[in-house]
Amino acid sequence: MTGGKRDGTVYYPTILSDTNNEMKVIAEEVFAPVASVISSDDFESSLKQANDSKFGLQVGVFTKDIDRVLKAVKRLNFGGVIINDTPNFRADHMPYGGNRQSGLGPEGVKFAMEDMTNIQLVAIRLNS
Repeated sequence: MTGGKRDGTVYYPTILSDTNNEMKVIAEEVFAPVASVISSDDFESSLKQANDSKFGLQVGVFTKDIDRVLKAVKRLNFGGVIINDTPNFRADHMPYGGNRQSGLGPEGVKFAMEDMTNIQLVAIRLNS
């Protein structure tokens, strides 16, 4: 639909239409400003289609219907379900990470502190 331009290591924002789950741009994780438009018959089939992946970092769901929000949160198997915003939303203090084959584990302040902490037990018995 638009974009697809590359200038050295810069890839310009791109919107692709007429895509499907067999295409590499859908089947693999794309770490670039690329949005793929996949048509769906209804909300149920769109949830199923979103889950039909070996990856699950984050997903964006756009709706004003709170029942759809709750259904999406319950059914989508992603590390983050972002409602009415793009799935690249992140705040440093929130946990971040993917499900299935996405990411290397959880990120965020709590997890960084755990990764940088060495737990050590010291036991001393004093004989009197």
